Amino acid sequence: MTQGQPVRVFAVTSGKGGVGKTNVSVNLSVALSRLGQRVMLMDADLGMANVDVLLGLKPQWNLSHVMQGERTLEEVLVDGPEGLSIIPAASGISDMANLGQMENAGLVQAFSELSGRMDILMVDTAAGISGSVTTLAAAADEVLVVVCDEPASITDAYALIKVLSGQHRVQRFHVIANMVRSPDEGRNLFRKLFMVCDKFLDVTLQFLGSIPHDEMLRKSVQRQKPVVQAFPGSLSSRAFERLARELLKLPVRKELNGGIQFFIERVVA
Repeated sequence: MTQGQPVRVFAVTSGKGGVGKTNVSVNLSVALSRLGQRVMLMDADLGMANVDVLLGLKPQWNLSHVMQGERTLEEVLVDGPEGLSIIPAASGISDMANLGQMENAGLVQAFSELSGRMDILMVDTAAGISGSVTTLAAAADEVLVVVCDEPASITDAYALIKVLSGQHRVQRFHVIANMVRSPDEGRNLFRKLFMVCDKFLDVTLQFLGSIPHDEMLRKSVQRQKPVVQAFPGSLSSRAFERLARELLKLPVRKELNGGIQFFIERVVA
């Protein structure tokens, strides 16, 4: 990380569950780590938190214990593959916006103390348009929307983008097409979402890339390992590596120069 450059925060989200969002979060994080980035993955999916399950981890503490003053952020971190650091899901994260002034300051300070240890914070949100999802996504530097080729996935992704743009003034989104049968299917999937957003919303949609439907990905889940580590030569693994490189090409927006501290301040505001 360049000296003085803030931590970049990417929120991975989706309009509906079952599109492989958490698998994307985990594998993108590991792929970025393999590219030399210091990555921290925050599991912010309250109802279906499963980053720990995908990686075969059993965390004793989580972010709620930090919020309650029982543990430091350093103490709740769990080591993942390839140097990845993981913040386990916190059942109380939906109450972050209701914290008192002292608690707010403590949480901001806790994250700020770790900012020197990371280049990227990847936030795996829950699916849908709940308050915790939109708050986290709106506070991030970039929003990555995962979709698959199902009518409900497209419809719900549009609803998520509509809420984030209309209520939170998020104007730029990066789309990842997951579980596609071919690159053309991925581009067509993006085109469907782009056309409806272009017609009704004032937003910018960019196609980050696609992840192929891959048997090796299913096997890696069974092994509780990221596919980029378990099967590095597989089609899905190479796709995640391409996506990671594309993420690193995204320009750092000048207006977002507060890094991790600014992200947490926006979440708890």
